[in-house]
Amino acid sequence: MSDNDPAPGRLRGVVEWTAGARERWIWRGGGMEPLRVESVPAPVNYGCLPGTLNPADGAEVDAVWLGPPQAVGHVVEAPPLGLLHLRDGDHKVVFAAPNAEQNDSGRQALLAWFPAERGARWLDAAAAWAWLEDLTPGR
Repeated sequence: MSDNDPAPGRLRGVVEWTAGARERWIWRGGGMEPLRVESVPAPVNYGCLPGTLNPADGAEVDAVWLGPPQAVGHVVEAPPLGLLHLRDGDHKVVFAAPNAEQNDSGRQALLAWFPAERGARWLDAAAAWAWLEDLTPGR
């Protein structure tokens, strides 16, 4: 992963868990390491935004890419589509799929993946940017 900043209006993330796979990896020290095998496959591509910190869990901000499976370690630079807001503060920045139909089905699968007690709800891209801005040190 490059240390270069992404283009304005875009964020850079890395896929840690491929949609449809049970094998989960983690981004550590600039590379991928195996984490664990989950009991169910991921309904979406799941990963993180390296260089960020979510105080809710002390780890990098979680990222989700809707659409077809993407390889573990794949670096993605894109504008956010929205924010999956969770009651516990461990929100997920969500990125678009190649087409609107995949976005709709992916969004539904993502919301259904979280148990009701986590209070998952969909917020727009402006909410994602506002939340990330609030995480900036010194604020």
